[in-house]
Amino acid sequence: MTLVCTKAGWQCQAVTFFRVDIYSSLRYMSLTMLASSHIAFKEWAIVVETLAAGEQTVLLRKGGVREDGGQFHVEHREFWLFPTQYHEAERSIIPSKRPALRALAAGAETDFVSISQYATVDTVVPITDPELLARLQGRHIWAEHVLRDRFAFGREPGLHALVVRVYQRPSPVRLPIRATHGGCKSWIELETPLSTAGLAPVLHDTDFAAQRDEIRELLSPHAFAHS
Repeated sequence: MTLVCTKAGWQCQAVTFFRVDIYSSLRYMSLTMLASSHIAFKEWAIVVETLAAGEQTVLLRKGGVREDGGQFHVEHREFWLFPTQYHEAERSIIPSKRPALRALAAGAETDFVSISQYATVDTVVPITDPELLARLQGRHIWAEHVLRDRFAFGREPGLHALVVRVYQRPSPVRLPIRATHGGCKSWIELETPLSTAGLAPVLHDTDFAAQRDEIRELLSPHAFAHS
């Protein structure tokens, strides 16, 4: 159990981190999916849509990951994706995705959110050199300046790349948006756990493994040294 403090209001809470085993110079985990979960991760709606389409398999995190004794620990190893930021994100994503974001914003509800995707963390890769970010171009939809700002933010520069496997619900769950869902925080708790029964992966096993292994290679020290 670890005490984690958020920037907004410097509120602290006790958090359990899950250990990620070491594989070569990268870190990954295997897990048995929970039967249900009330944990959700807030991410821009256009990013959630891109993950759901299998076009992206990586999340880039500033917090929620820590290293202890040479091993990485993630705050939540599986979670629902909670779409947000329908309007504010346009200048922060690549131009080719901006029309899709506008379409999402036009159809977005103000009082309800639809949850359709679940993610499990497969691999965690520390990024300690900002030049490594360029190697991920084409693997995500964030604008380069956004990632560089995230990298530099805080007392310690850096990011963690979380390779996630995304699953789709048979039908979306429509939930009311509550005050507890707001604020500058990534993780929220749903009022009722949602069952993971019937989830289907958005990518075939071989397709996901290929994307995961390519990201591992792109971010490995060996690949960077020979680029």
